[in-house]
Parts: sequence; C-alpha cells; structure tokens
Amino acid sequence: MIFDNHNRPISYLRLAVTDRCNLRCFYCMPAEGIKYLPKQQVLSYEEMERVVRVLARLGVSKVRITGGEPFVRAGLMDFLHRLSGIEGIQELSLTTNGVLTAPHVADLAALGVRSVNLSLDTLDRDRFKKITRRDELPAVLKTLDLLLKAGIETKINAVVMDGQNTQDLIPLANLTRSLPVDVRFIEEMPFNGGGSHYPVLNWTYRRIVDELQEHFPGMQKQPGLPFSTSTTYQIPGHQGTIGVIAAFSRTFCGTCNRIRLTAQGTLKTCLYDDGVLDVRALLRSGSSDDILTDAFLHAFAHRPVNGFDAEQNRSLRFGGSISESMATIGG
Repeated sequence: MIFDNHNRPISYLRLAVTDRCNLRCFYCMPAEGIKYLPKQQVLSYEEMERVVRVLARLGVSKVRITGGEPFVRAGLMDFLHRLSGIEGIQELSLTTNGVLTAPHVADLAALGVRSVNLSLDTLDRDRFKKITRRDELPAVLKTLDLLLKAGIETKINAVVMDGQNTQDLIPLANLTRSLPVDVRFIEEMPFNGGGSHYPVLNWTYRRIVDELQEHFPGMQKQPGLPFSTSTTYQIPGHQGTIGVIAAFSRTFCGTCNRIRLTAQGTLKTCLYDDGVLDVRALLRSGSSDDILTDAFLHAFAHRPVNGFDAEQNRSLRFGGSISESMATIGG
C-alpha cells in the first residue's frame, strides 16, 4: 500500500479507455459534442495494461473502467479479460451509460466484474431525450434489467440538474423499493465542456437530502463505508439504498483513495486538477517500469489536500476556467 502526502492510501484507479461517447448529456458536453482525440493520441490497450501492472505493484487493487462511453471502443471485453488476470487487481468495475452494454452483460458477469455504475438521470423518455440529446432510454432500461438478473451489483448515477430533472428525484428513489439497486444522486459539476451552468449551485447535497427526507420521512442514514464518496440512506421496507454524492461541495476529499488516468494518458490525482503527469509521453519515450514508478510516486507525494486546493492551483496557472468535458476526464 502506498500513501499520498496527506496519509491517504492510493488504491483505486479510474481508467478512461476513450473520450468518445454516443450520448450528448447536458451536464457533460455541449450539444455539438467535443473535439475528440485523434486515435494516435489515445493510449493503446497495451499501454493501459502496462500502466495498470505498474500501479498494481504499488498497491492499486481496484480498477474502474470509464470513458466517454467504454463500449464505443472496440475490443473492450478482451481488454477487461487481460486486466482481470493482473496480479494484485482484486476488483474490476465499470461505468457505462447502458446504451451499448446489454449484449455484454453475461460476459461481464462471467468475467467477475463486481459492480457496474449505470448513468440514468430520469425515467421519463422525453426528459431523457432532452438531457442526453438522444432517444435511448429503452436500451438503458434493458441493460438495467439484465444487470440485475445477472446478479451484478448495480448503482444508478443520476446528476441532479436545476430545471432539467429535479422532478425525477422521487421516481428514481422509488426504484429502491422493489429493486436491489443503489440510486445515487450527484451534485452537478462544471465539467461540461463550457463551465458551470449556474452562478450558484442551487441543488446542493443538503437540498437533495432535504427533498428526499420530505417524501421519505423514515429515511435513515447508514454507516459510511471506507473511502466512499457517497452518503448512504435506507428507506424502511425498500430493498435498495439511496446515496448522495457531494461532488461539487467536495465533502469527501479527506478520505479520497482514487486517481484517474485519462484516455490520452494524463494522470489526475484529483478530479479538479488539470493533470499532473504525462504518462503517455513516458510510455512512448521508452521509460522503464522503474522510471514510471518513480514518476507516479512523485505525483502522489504532491497531491492537493482537496478539490478546492486542486482547483485553486489550476486557477493560478490557467486563469480559473474549468472548460473540460467529463468525457475527456474519465467519469
């Protein structure tokens, strides 16, 4: 196990395999999409596998595959098979929008993928089309059904957006009544390719909790899990649970154990930093595993104390503007 300069363990890698996506979600990118990376600028699967092997030797034991949308990249399942065989990797999971996932659910279960995070911001087809700019809700619901039938732990991620889907909090929360799912409501962040949509974030985690408790007065806070970004609640009589993630308020930074690697090979030790290490350059310059290891350790030893610190550091250098799409960062 390795620790950062604030004595937090580094054990969880979020690995983006692509910046491309088949949806155009309001909170993630502009309607016209983003300028995607040329193929040669994206890490190959072989390069990604090498990075995971190096990080596994340092103590990373969990890998979550993200995008963009992971299933738009060809060869993903073969890559997952290779990752599952790396010594030290104990947990392999995936974040997906569910549009292309259904045909792969049985293989994911056979591979031992422990959990899948499914992006689903509304159960209303018209609002889904408005938010994602695509009419794909039936495909996502089919994926949800197959994941649950396959026995894969499923978390539904819903970004709460003022004027877009706040009326969906209760219908989504009601999924937990009869389904063994964790429905997680996430504060909107400014990673949409153009900066924050609102001068002030009205739907903070506190307001989300208040709204839920008004409708479910018996809702009870559950003990927190180590390193969790979510505060979990149980509604009496419901099979599943509800989570609230203070992604913009950043209340969980003190226990953060995760790092990110973007599809182009940029290491982020905080979601809000602008990249702290060009891993692709090291890989393609012929650096040995020892050099990669030293570079990672140096980055971990200079990690910001929290997301506000990371954002301030980038602001000093780049004028304070956050303009990336979440698709380029990797979920």
